[in-house]
This record gives sequence, C-alpha cells and structure tokens, in this order.
Amino acid sequence: MKKMYVMLVALLLAAMLIPACGPTAPDCSKVETFCVGVVTDVGKIDDKSFNQSAWEGVKLAEKDLGAIVQYIETTDAKDYDKNIATFADENYDVVVTVGFALGEATVAAAGKYPNTKFIGVDQFQGAVTPGLAGLNFPEDQAGFLVGALAAQMTTTDKIGGVFATDAVPPVWRFGEGYRAGAQYVNPDIEIFVVYHSDVGFDKTFTDPEWGAATSKSMIEKGADIIFGGGGKTGNGAVIGAVEAGALAIGVDTDQYFTLPEAQKGLLSSAMKLITPGVFDLIKLAKDGAFPDGNYFGKAGFAPYHDLDATVPAEVKAKMDEISAMLLDGSLLTNVAPVKP
Repeated sequence: MKKMYVMLVALLLAAMLIPACGPTAPDCSKVETFCVGVVTDVGKIDDKSFNQSAWEGVKLAEKDLGAIVQYIETTDAKDYDKNIATFADENYDVVVTVGFALGEATVAAAGKYPNTKFIGVDQFQGAVTPGLAGLNFPEDQAGFLVGALAAQMTTTDKIGGVFATDAVPPVWRFGEGYRAGAQYVNPDIEIFVVYHSDVGFDKTFTDPEWGAATSKSMIEKGADIIFGGGGKTGNGAVIGAVEAGALAIGVDTDQYFTLPEAQKGLLSSAMKLITPGVFDLIKLAKDGAFPDGNYFGKAGFAPYHDLDATVPAEVKAKMDEISAMLLDGSLLTNVAPVKP
C-alpha cells in the first residue's frame, strides 16, 4: 500500500511539471496562414447593426478563404491604437477597423505596419496611405430611398428620424438623405430629425434608452414612421417606435433579421452593404490586388417582409424608379459629403 501511495504521489508531481496544453495562437507570419482581425468602435461586435455587419464579412472570409479570424471590442476610445497594434504586432495580414472614429488611428497604423493591409469601414481617405483602403458607402442614397418610402406610406404626413451624432459624416448623410428623399416625394411633409448631442463618441451610439424616448416623443407629435440610425441608439428608436404602434425603418443592414422584436412594424431598412464590401476587400488583399485609398461599396433598401402586402403596387413601382435613377445618376440627393 505504501509503495502504491509513493507511486501515486510521483505521478501527481510529474503531472504538475508538465506544461498545460491548450490552443496555440496562429502563426500569422507564415505565408500559408491568412489572418484577419477586427477592431470595433465602442459598440459591441453583436450590436445587430454596424459592427456585426463588418464581422459577418470577416466570417465570410473565414468560410470562403480559410482565414483565421478574431476580433477586439473597444471599450474606451483611448485604446484604439493599442487594439489595432495587438493584431498588427502578431503579423495579421488584414486588420479591419470599424467606424469613423478609428480613422486617425488606422492611418497611423498603416504607416507603422507596412506588411499589414488595413480596411477602415466608414473612413473616407482625404489622402492615399499605402496599405489602407477606406470602405465608404453612399449613405445619402440609402437614406433618400427610405425617406421617399416613408413619405409615401405615412398617413399623418409626419415622419421622424432618430440618429447618433451628426459629427460622424455617414450618420449625417443618412439623416439628411432621409429628409431629402421625403421632401422629393412630398415637399410639404413634416419631418422631425434629431441627432444625439452627447459630447464625444462615448454614448452617442450606445444609448438605446434615449433613442426609444426620442422616437416616442416624435410619435406623440403625430409621426407615424420613424427611421432609427446609429448602433444601439438607433436600435432603441426602432424598437421604441414599434412598441408605440408606429412603423419603423432600420439601418446599415436588413434589421428584420437582427431586431426580431421589431419585425411586425419594420417597413424596411436603409442598407449599406457592409458585409460584401468588407469581404471583397479582404479577398482583394489575399489575391494581391488590394486598392489603396477609397473603395466604394453599395447601398439600397431592404424588402418589406411582413408588411409587403400593405405596400401598394404604385409605391413599389415608385421605389424601383427612384432606386434606378439614383444608380444611374439621373437623380441626385444634393446631400454634401460632410455636414457644412
């Protein structure tokens, strides 16, 4: 018995001396290993909107291109540089940074890490930086389309829009495109458009309570359709509108699939085709054909889903006509690239 006890102790000691074995980090410096990392803004990766759409593009690269993928959720804007460097220092082939606010940090990283390709989603490039592509979209056109839809579907001739900060050009273009599209259909329509006024970016995209309250205040003034845009803030506006018995319009992606609690009242969504845009740039990077400077994706509007039967045929025809005119350039939104 004593001998067996000694053997057992010896085995336990030996086990303690063996290094713990777990999953090892990929060696992204190897040519055959293609690594893609995502750095979000202060919103979460599953924000059911902007970050999530970018991540789905990266996940598509995992599926179709065999990429090793990972993400970092930024909790404090001071960490942008550090989070980007985490991937670049590990020799990731591509780093996707999501949102206007990461623009400066992304430009700086592209200059510091010439062997990594950077995709800046919603980051317009005023000057070309080697190894950096700014993925941009005609948000004004997407906003114009849903504004035209809302103006045709309202029964009160009053509609609303609740958005994150207008200091971010894409958000402002969504809001002003919405206004322009509604006025194109009905110059006399009453439009309530409100942007979040929080100083800085800490709360403007992550304030669903404010979004819902603002949405409901517009409904109390007679608005019967609300367009919500800007991360969780916009989500709050959309859900709040539906809860109050109004129709709602989502943003960035087809939010019928990401906001199931709003499905019954979701008329459409103003879409930036972020997922295919991110995937296309990752594939170009893998193929050695990465474009520096600005790269423009596409925008549109989502299907009517559960409300399809309530949208008259003449409205659908008008929407197809407006969409075609925007695409061929015969109709302009007249919305400036940035807030004047």
